[in-house]
Amino acid sequence: MAHDHSHSTSAQNFNAAFAIGITLNTAYVLCEVVFGLLGHSLALLADAGHNLSDVLGLLLAWGASAMAKSPPTKRRTYGLRGSSILAALFNAIFLLVSVGAIVWEALRRFNAPAEVAANTIIWVSLLGIAINTGTALMFRSGRETDLNIRGAFLHMAADAAISAGVVIAGFAILWTGRYWIDPVVSLLISAVIIWGTWDLLRESTNLALQAVPKNIELEKVERYLEQLPGVAKVHDLHIWAMSTTETALTVHLVKPDGNIDDEWLAGICDDLQHRFQIGHVTVQLECGSENHPCKQAADHAV
Repeated sequence: MAHDHSHSTSAQNFNAAFAIGITLNTAYVLCEVVFGLLGHSLALLADAGHNLSDVLGLLLAWGASAMAKSPPTKRRTYGLRGSSILAALFNAIFLLVSVGAIVWEALRRFNAPAEVAANTIIWVSLLGIAINTGTALMFRSGRETDLNIRGAFLHMAADAAISAGVVIAGFAILWTGRYWIDPVVSLLISAVIIWGTWDLLRESTNLALQAVPKNIELEKVERYLEQLPGVAKVHDLHIWAMSTTETALTVHLVKPDGNIDDEWLAGICDDLQHRFQIGHVTVQLECGSENHPCKQAADHAV
């Protein structure tokens, strides 16, 4: 049996990005609430609720990133790596809950439109475009390797687009005087949130259920293992995420010659790391004896 204890981690430290992003977005949420109430703008209040959920999401992701670095213990042999997956899942749930409140209030406003201070909406939303775009850019470099970082990037980028939509709504109200445009924009904001959150919810749920990460094709990994010299059969192959940046694999390889070659095993671990970004590898070698068959050899066995 071989173990590779190297782990694939995000190469960059995003502590500064989290701190700056949380500070700026918290200040912006307070700004939106104050001017949304003064200007009777549901669009601003809706965006404030969305931005608040983003602040909570950033806090969760930041905390989970720190917890994921904790060392293993006798009780938690993987440490707290899985906390980053839970943070991504909770982040998606928070966003969808906030959507429900926004939609409810928008529908109510259709029956009783409120006068909206369009100029206030425009100026506050222009500030939001600047803050959210700047925050998104800080997370851009890590969006391909970490689900938490990708969630932060997508949310901030979506927020910038949403703020742009609110600016457009403000100008439309100025030109037409039709206040129902405000709840319409709120519903559009809700649709954008759902669209941007759905993939995060689906992927984080899959990782929480120990599914194969989206960037890895199990069939390709299996074909690579089957073509290894001396390997007659591959079974009991499992691939799952230990965290949003680390992937683990366990597999049984039937090697009739029974030779254990440390250099050969190390090569397998290196290949799985470089080809598939799988950093924690456990390989069990078997001779394939009919007198002592492996209990996990059947495809349906777990």
